[in-house]
Amino acid sequence: MQTIQSPEISPQQKHLEALISRYTNRTKTSKQFASNYRPVLADNRVATGFHLLVKEMLYPIVARRSMGSKIWDVDGNEYIDLMMGFGANLFGHNPPFIKEALQEQLEKGIQIGPQSEFVGEVAELISEMTGMERVAFSNTGTEAVMTAIRLARTATGRNKIALFSGSYHGHFDGTLVKAQIVDGNQHTVAIAPGIPPSFTADVVVLDYDNPQSLDIIKDRAQELAAVLVVPVQTARPDLQPQTFLQQLRELTKASGITLIFDEMVTGFRIHPGGAQAWFGVQADIATYGKIVGGGMPIAIIAGKAAYMDAIDGGMWSYGDSSYPEAKTTFFAGTYCKHPLAIAAAKAVLKHLKTHGSSLQQQLNQRTTQFVEALNTYFEAEEIPVKMANFGSLFGPASSENSGSESNSTDSESLDLLRYHLLDRGIHLLGAGGYLSTAHTDEDIERIIQAVKDSIIEMREGGLLPARSY
Repeated sequence: MQTIQSPEISPQQKHLEALISRYTNRTKTSKQFASNYRPVLADNRVATGFHLLVKEMLYPIVARRSMGSKIWDVDGNEYIDLMMGFGANLFGHNPPFIKEALQEQLEKGIQIGPQSEFVGEVAELISEMTGMERVAFSNTGTEAVMTAIRLARTATGRNKIALFSGSYHGHFDGTLVKAQIVDGNQHTVAIAPGIPPSFTADVVVLDYDNPQSLDIIKDRAQELAAVLVVPVQTARPDLQPQTFLQQLRELTKASGITLIFDEMVTGFRIHPGGAQAWFGVQADIATYGKIVGGGMPIAIIAGKAAYMDAIDGGMWSYGDSSYPEAKTTFFAGTYCKHPLAIAAAKAVLKHLKTHGSSLQQQLNQRTTQFVEALNTYFEAEEIPVKMANFGSLFGPASSENSGSESNSTDSESLDLLRYHLLDRGIHLLGAGGYLSTAHTDEDIERIIQAVKDSIIEMREGGLLPARSY
């Protein structure tokens, strides 16, 4: 009788099976959570990055509590968190000064409808730090960007806007677009189903930090209400085009085009005055969020009075014949100026004002040193990745050859690095993340060691090539 031999398992397959078994056992309650609630809970994060290779590990970690630089999941595992609320937690999780402000407001109540007690003070603090004349509040970055565009269109009487490929401005239909070449001509198309072509018709998508983009803006100046820009894109932290932004400012000013800075990530992180202060560029309108809410949902639309007056008609006084003279557009929201969000924002802004720019400077320097240590190791070990940072935001540097077959293979292998790091208690945002003021030197050393141990294990499993020497 002939013996049938099972096919030999490759080292890569053995490595992957061992990782899956170890990781899913360690985080079994998080996986069970995703499985139990999938029939009723529609959650894009559960399916993001779907690949059959990692299907068994594709679920978010379910957190039970957090403090400082750490989170603890429902299985009791501790993680050093680098996701940091998608960039919202500049001071780490649950900082005492924000917690105290929220507790104090909770004791007073959550009054929706009447004016929030501290909203005027918070507006003054934002104006002081950013240099913007007037301030309005919304709940999310998407709402803030929608409003900024609407204000620009109201002020200019034009409809079209320009934005740059690689930027993200929330999930508003009017910004979920990309450039596509059809029959040799560039067209603006939606990035997903359900977005009507009528929205894409009013958007021009340009290459960031490309002088030709400035020429296109100049040629179409009379059509454009606004140019919308994320000054440093989270996917390309190494692209920090100060000269381009300054030229863009001069061009838009000369052409009567509204310059809108989307500072959801960069605002209050790189500098107290955000990317505008860092690059020496004053936008007409800027949108902020994340950090200013201290973990509470809030977004800010701030700008020159000539634009912001379209929200309320502008300045007028009691006891005379003045009235709101500016042309207004529509703006509303039940939870705008939510008392808890405003209380948290007040605490954050006062904390930032007290500590001054040294808070960001020190955190920026520590992040640079962290990234340099990683790059030194990657270079010595011939690992095909390079990290970059913009202040305390860090991630892989962009690659001109990212579409090549070899880089695609490297990318698939390095995607597994995230799971190795999760298995070692490092909670990432994709392949990068954010450092906070709560991260200690010991945390950073532990992260670097986890990267080194993961690389060694992946090499032993045949998922990364051996060094050439």
